Amino acid sequence: MKAMMSVEPGGPETLKLVEQLTPEPGAGQIRVAVKAAGVNFPDTLIIRDMYQFRPPRPFAPGGEVAGVVDAVGAGVTSLKKGDRVLAMTLHGGYATDLVVDAKAAVKIPDAMPFDEAAGFLMTYGTSHYALKDRAHLKPGESLFILGAAGGVGAAAIEIGKAMGAKVVAGVSSPEKAAFARDLGADDFVIYPKDIDKDGQKILSGQIKQACGGDGANVVYDAVGGDYAEPAVRALAWEGRFLVVGFPAGIPKLPLNLTLLKSCQIVGVFWGAFTMRDPKRHAEHVAELLRWYTEGKIRPRVTARFPLEKAAEALKLVEGRQVQGKAVLMVA
Repeated sequence: MKAMMSVEPGGPETLKLVEQLTPEPGAGQIRVAVKAAGVNFPDTLIIRDMYQFRPPRPFAPGGEVAGVVDAVGAGVTSLKKGDRVLAMTLHGGYATDLVVDAKAAVKIPDAMPFDEAAGFLMTYGTSHYALKDRAHLKPGESLFILGAAGGVGAAAIEIGKAMGAKVVAGVSSPEKAAFARDLGADDFVIYPKDIDKDGQKILSGQIKQACGGDGANVVYDAVGGDYAEPAVRALAWEGRFLVVGFPAGIPKLPLNLTLLKSCQIVGVFWGAFTMRDPKRHAEHVAELLRWYTEGKIRPRVTARFPLEKAAEALKLVEGRQVQGKAVLMVA
């Protein structure tokens, strides 16, 4: 098998294409012949030793794959050789072959392409958990999404619409605004790539106006940095602010705002949720696949790279230059 391995802490350029023995599945495991692997922002962190988990080196990054089951370990009855699946893993996805626990894999519809399947669960799973379980988003509420053209942000647009919300997309360019509109966003706010205090005040007012004047019932923040505070200030009474990611840096927020608005700041750690509550996670996955089959959600894969070009894909994701999803296509 071949894999793009992290051999030392560093950026995408430190990844090396390595050939290894193909692993065999143990009891309760399956081996997936990988056809596509999703590229996500956490992949840029894990190779720098900046993520919540630090696997021992050498390791391949990549937390989600899609492919075909080509070997089954003892005791596995839920899957068989030849099944088309998507699978979640902490790392290891940037490879031609991957062994995972059978319970980490899910059969995919026959009509679901491998690239869409590889870009499905991490982004839609995160946004679904955030909006359904953490924000308790209700029909008719307003939802503002920072980073709405990225992977999780694009998923949040579609899920917000599926849940009956008014969705306002926060993006950094007119091109991304058009992309968000195509996904179903009702309105958009374009924020500057660099923002000062005056810019923060302007942005807060723009968010409030786009959300109907009273502000956003829910803010989905997949950006962080200096954009978080104006988004909190734009919350409506008893609003919910979802902490999803920090590509612009970890923000410092004045907590008096939570008192003045009687609002909540809510963390979203989807990976831990999937391990702590696997039964509910399975229910979420079933709902998402049903929505996919009904045409309510569909990953927008806008960048495809061969396995050996993984560094290029990561650099695009790291620079927030990808609209929707970037995927590695594995021969």
